[in-house]
Amino acid sequence: MVVTQGTRTAEIVAESLFDWGVEVIFGLPGDGINGFIEALRRRKDRIKFVLVRHEESAAFMACAYAKYTGKLGACVATSGPGAIHLLTGLYDAKADSTPVIAITGSTYSDMMGSHYQQDVDLLQLFSDVAVYNNMINSPEHAEMAVDIACRSAISKRGVSHLTIPIDVQERQLTGKYSRHKVAGHTSDVLVSCTIPDPALLSRAADILNSGERVVLLVGQGALEAGMEVETVSDRLGAPIVKALLGKAVVPDDHPNNLGGLGILGTAPATDAMQDADTLLMVGTSFPYIDYLPKPDRARGIQIDLLPERIGLRYPVEAGLIGDAKKTLAALLPLLRKKENRQFLESKQQAMKSWMDLLRERSSRTDKPVKPQVVAAAVSEELKDNAIISVDSGTNTVWAARYIQLRRGMKFSLSGTLASMACGLPYAIAAQMAYPERQCIAFVGDGGFSMLMAEFATAVQYNLPIKVVIIKNNTLGMIRWEQMAFLGNPEYGVELTPIDFAEFAESCGGRGYSINEPAEVKPIISQAMAENKPTIIEAYVDPFEPPMPPKVNMEFVSNLAESFAKGQPYAGRIGLTLFRNQVHEALRKIHSHDPETA
Repeated sequence: MVVTQGTRTAEIVAESLFDWGVEVIFGLPGDGINGFIEALRRRKDRIKFVLVRHEESAAFMACAYAKYTGKLGACVATSGPGAIHLLTGLYDAKADSTPVIAITGSTYSDMMGSHYQQDVDLLQLFSDVAVYNNMINSPEHAEMAVDIACRSAISKRGVSHLTIPIDVQERQLTGKYSRHKVAGHTSDVLVSCTIPDPALLSRAADILNSGERVVLLVGQGALEAGMEVETVSDRLGAPIVKALLGKAVVPDDHPNNLGGLGILGTAPATDAMQDADTLLMVGTSFPYIDYLPKPDRARGIQIDLLPERIGLRYPVEAGLIGDAKKTLAALLPLLRKKENRQFLESKQQAMKSWMDLLRERSSRTDKPVKPQVVAAAVSEELKDNAIISVDSGTNTVWAARYIQLRRGMKFSLSGTLASMACGLPYAIAAQMAYPERQCIAFVGDGGFSMLMAEFATAVQYNLPIKVVIIKNNTLGMIRWEQMAFLGNPEYGVELTPIDFAEFAESCGGRGYSINEPAEVKPIISQAMAENKPTIIEAYVDPFEPPMPPKVNMEFVSNLAESFAKGQPYAGRIGLTLFRNQVHEALRKIHSHDPETA
């Protein structure tokens, strides 16, 4: 980048961001950042500024944009409260190892520390969330700071933060550098990652070749390595288990796929982990270590870009640091095809039974509508290149199990931070990145209502996203956590109803409501055909439990304890659980098809 004298700091920052491939930046203007906003206005043909209704959304959008495109995400906010509002979305990026750069304004450089308006120590505030955190103090400092920030965010898979005082944004480059500074010394080049040492690859191959019951656990880091994962799985006779951020690594209908792991996972995946003698983890830091094999039961191999993640969740004998696709490609020639497929075939058979159970659960005609029925109907309407963004709550369970991904689809959510409210901003970012693709937000009413004003953002930019709201007027997951994890009655979880369909119309979008089982498929099909932002609210059974794949006695005991302590809807919940058990026990001898029932 060639910078001439007289160029303002804000101009240098904007131009440097463009050099690093930033083409979209999400945010809100304000007097603390308006100098930089003007620089964006001057470059609106090259960098698209997306105006949001809340800065938290801007950070979520930057995170999602990076996840879905593989590029550096970017957001901007003014000084004080504007910058503070970014933090939740930036922690989402940090937790999910996603490269994002945040640009904030600060008060005048000669007024800092004087209790001036919106004077917040942003460097201290962002010190934990950011891998690089700096204040630009002059135009001579700007290009280097942006280069380091962007390089750090990409290479360290995290958040970089740059704050610029109001007066510094307007300051012009004079070319008067410090005695040790040389103009043009910095660059916008990043060295690509390498593959592990051959000796380590050989060590990992020996372990995998000696295993008799190998299981693959894949996550977000393997999203670009789907074909290699499938080939390794086939060669080793190893079933594939997917962390939720890795749901799109291989299609859900792949014969070796056992689905997800954990409370929203599948019974076959849980059993496979318990039976495994060898575990190959690819691009994942799956947090729930109690679902992994006992440390003395299986040998571990891990592939990850970040050295500090090796051995974090499970003891490994070989840690392979590098890109998942390149590393698996280098490992494959060293792997022998296993002739004994008994372990894989037993899990495939178990998965068929599990899918039969899911089909039973998602074809119920009960009133109120079962949330699984809605999720399965959404799945049927997905185009081959659909992008599905999911919020945090019971809706996450229904999406994980009932939305079936095909090759070419994308899927994401706030995986590790598990923040509510991310679904709508994620979908907006996806549609910004891919205007021609079908982009869907699958959310709950609790999470959606936190940042629902962003639906107006979708209308403003004519983004034809589809927002499916699982409406039960309850913070559903929190209800079940109170009951099933702690044995306490629910408290503080009931919400006042909102007419989301009317809200959609008032914003200038389209709104649909589902109240009856017979309405689910036709309304979803009709709504998906809309060419403008659309909300589909589905009022579902608020007492349908997000059951774990395998129910243990602690779960049952805690539920009983919550009932004994005065759970207000104990009768309704107990009846729902009883009816569910009866339906599943009789699923082979009844049908929900009105023509055959």
